[in-house]
Amino acid sequence: MQGLLIGVLLLPLLGAVAALLPPPPGLRGRDSGQAVLRHGVTVTGLVLAASVVLALGFDTDHPGTMQAESDVSWIPSLGIRVHLGTDGVSLPLLVLTALLTFLCALYSYGHGAKGTGGESTAPGGGSPQAFVALILLLESGTLATFAALDLVLFFLAFEMVLIPMYFLIARWGSAERGPAAWKFILYTLLGSVVMLLGLLLVGLKGGTFDMVALAADNGPGLSHTTQLIAVLAIGAGLAVKTPMWPLHSWLPDAHTAAPTVGSVLLAGVLLKMGTYGFVRILLPVAPDGMRTFAPYLAAFAVVGIVYGSLVCLSLARQGAKGDLKRLIAYSSVGHMGFVLLGIATMTRTGVNGALFANVAHGLITGLLFFLVGALKERTGSTDLDTLSGATGAALYGRAPRFGGLLAFGAVASLGLPGLAGFWGEMLTLLGAYHPADGLGRPAFVVFMAFGGLGTLLTAGYLLVVVRRVCMGGAPLEEREPVEPVESAADVESGATATVRLPDVRTYEYVAWTPLVLLTVVAGLWPAVLLGLTDPAVQHLLPGVTR
Repeated sequence: MQGLLIGVLLLPLLGAVAALLPPPPGLRGRDSGQAVLRHGVTVTGLVLAASVVLALGFDTDHPGTMQAESDVSWIPSLGIRVHLGTDGVSLPLLVLTALLTFLCALYSYGHGAKGTGGESTAPGGGSPQAFVALILLLESGTLATFAALDLVLFFLAFEMVLIPMYFLIARWGSAERGPAAWKFILYTLLGSVVMLLGLLLVGLKGGTFDMVALAADNGPGLSHTTQLIAVLAIGAGLAVKTPMWPLHSWLPDAHTAAPTVGSVLLAGVLLKMGTYGFVRILLPVAPDGMRTFAPYLAAFAVVGIVYGSLVCLSLARQGAKGDLKRLIAYSSVGHMGFVLLGIATMTRTGVNGALFANVAHGLITGLLFFLVGALKERTGSTDLDTLSGATGAALYGRAPRFGGLLAFGAVASLGLPGLAGFWGEMLTLLGAYHPADGLGRPAFVVFMAFGGLGTLLTAGYLLVVVRRVCMGGAPLEEREPVEPVESAADVESGATATVRLPDVRTYEYVAWTPLVLLTVVAGLWPAVLLGLTDPAVQHLLPGVTR
């Protein structure tokens, strides 16, 4: 199995190199572009198949131990090794990464006839070869982040994803792509510099950069002061990537400007790298430092939950000129706040809830960004006032299947019982009700209450979005009777009309159906995921009984 894991990590990297090679002599222009998009689908499909085989071969009787492990000396003089492996914490994220990247490649191929990389309105151009190579390079770095068991290797993989995401935003994004891309790269690079100092401190003081060895005795050789500094430095870098309030301001701009597949991968995969680092590194390696900072982490988390929800409510209200894509980006600030709250409880219940919420957010928000991107392609806008249409142009009447999928994504995101979004939030709140020993329970009960308020606010703004976009924004008596037209050109020229929209296309069904099915399966059968994560969490938090 270790060879299979190495293959999963190397295949997208080799595929990225192959995508940049000159096309065969018989392929030129459009045919060449479609061929390289097919190459992206093929490579990501093989990676997904290999990751599924890896998951099927995973020993579920021992999910808390490292499997498919390989350990090779890399820089002996510094004690740095190529140490790779997977357990119940990282395996779901490996499969999620492979799945979302494959669906993005499939969506881009299906939509490729209308524009490079699947974006019909992509400004600035750019070759399909570069687009596919960046997607594959991004996948390789993300997979390596979740498989790395050496602190230096983790950092290199963590940084590897920044450049491809920067170029995806800067070359295939919307009109505001330039400032958004620079903001993304500057925030994350500054956070990474601080994180690197913390990682080096842990490795040098602990006598090894190996995560498994450092976690074996919960940070051997690390004094309390060292743990405090390490948590502060590493945590700051991870908090930028998560992102945690108030280090979140790069996220809405990046999402708003990014192309559809960029937003899907940013929300569905890249944000998880930050929270994964908290669980994989800080909880087991620096438990004393985490215990000191846990109340502050929880406080920032619940502020992010409430703040993100209030901003979304403001964007969703009638006449606010809110952008639907920006609203979903701010919703991620709130949802990732629940993940951080679960981690801050330092309990099995809370951390399992955080890991479950990680995967649920990737599935649900990935679906929502797919839908919003397709909606923009159909209407030319993500402005809520335009989409809701005081003209009575409700999405249910114009594209009923599309409207149904958007409503499904919204109710899944608000945490409806029976869908994936419910379990993560519920478990994090339960963990906050009974935090780990040594943490002040009264403070965490207050945090739990604010987290509960956040769920109510989340339900509020998402239901407003469904009412405005899917059902029509204005009351019936305020709508003007209009006749439908065939295209958006009349609306752009000033005509008041209801535009017929294409409903869900075949390639969109293929790309989105797995996310819908997995959201339902995870909601109805949470033991599939919790059965993997709980033993691994017990291994990372020895002595914690709840």
